[in-house]
Amino acid sequence: MKTIATIGGAIVLLILLCIYLCSYSLPEQHAAIITEFGKPTGPTVTQPGLHFKLPVIQTVNLIDLRMQEWDGQAVQMPTHDKLYMIVDSYGRWRIRNPLLFFTRLRDTRSALSRIDDIAGSEMRDAVAKNDLIEMVRTDKNRKVENDTDPDNTNSEENVTTSTLPPISIGRTAIEQAITANAAAKLKDFGVDLVDVRLMRLNYQASVTDKINERMISERAQIAARFRSEGEGAADKILGDRDRDLAEIKSAAYQKVQEIQGQADAEATRIYAEAYNQSTEAVDLYGFLRSMQTLEVVANNNTTLVISTSGDLFKYLKSAEPK
Repeated sequence: MKTIATIGGAIVLLILLCIYLCSYSLPEQHAAIITEFGKPTGPTVTQPGLHFKLPVIQTVNLIDLRMQEWDGQAVQMPTHDKLYMIVDSYGRWRIRNPLLFFTRLRDTRSALSRIDDIAGSEMRDAVAKNDLIEMVRTDKNRKVENDTDPDNTNSEENVTTSTLPPISIGRTAIEQAITANAAAKLKDFGVDLVDVRLMRLNYQASVTDKINERMISERAQIAARFRSEGEGAADKILGDRDRDLAEIKSAAYQKVQEIQGQADAEATRIYAEAYNQSTEAVDLYGFLRSMQTLEVVANNNTTLVISTSGDLFKYLKSAEPK
């Protein structure tokens, strides 16, 4: 019985081994190329699931059909206006014809190397045929706002520090041309180049400082102009304030003088009327004025020397009891 069980187990293991060697699983978004001694045989398998092959003789080569990235190297290139730029680019690609791709390139590493050659060559040609401004500006229809005086936006005397030259195509059109030209050449390898983009444009290190100095100088000119105009506006505001303040003070002083004049005139009139009254009224007025004076100059510690002929002594003398 043990022998029969052992033989049965061996048969089961042999069957499982044969199934393992004769079958393979194809994932989604993949294709399989079956080769015999390195040469493709049969149609390309694209249906995901379980499939079978001849053991040992046939080999399964999986091809990824999903979107893949291409990251180009940053390369120094001359533009049409003789400016040496460091251009960094990237792109997206996928395998359109798995059998042709496997026959011509075999693997992804070879595909990326071929994309580097073809897309990089098209990139250099495009950069050499266009000025720098064409690659900086995205679209020729895009409006660029220049630096203007914000207080005179509708004036014909607006001063701009710099004006960008017009462009004929723009970076978007250049990228589309690079993609189209490179994609046409990569079709022969079963590769579909979806797009190529300019990721970064940099000046050479030797000219970066000069560019920065020029930008700083332009910004400093704008700042100086705004600062000068602000100081002029501030001086005008302060001048208007001082003028208005002087006018207010002058009007207030005039009003005060008028009121004081009217008060003095009214006091003089009252004095005149008082002196023109009867003797009793005059004596009463003089008495009250004398008492007010005495209240101001005299206190508990005051010693007065009063003349007997003075009005104050007269009123004090008359106040003595009879």
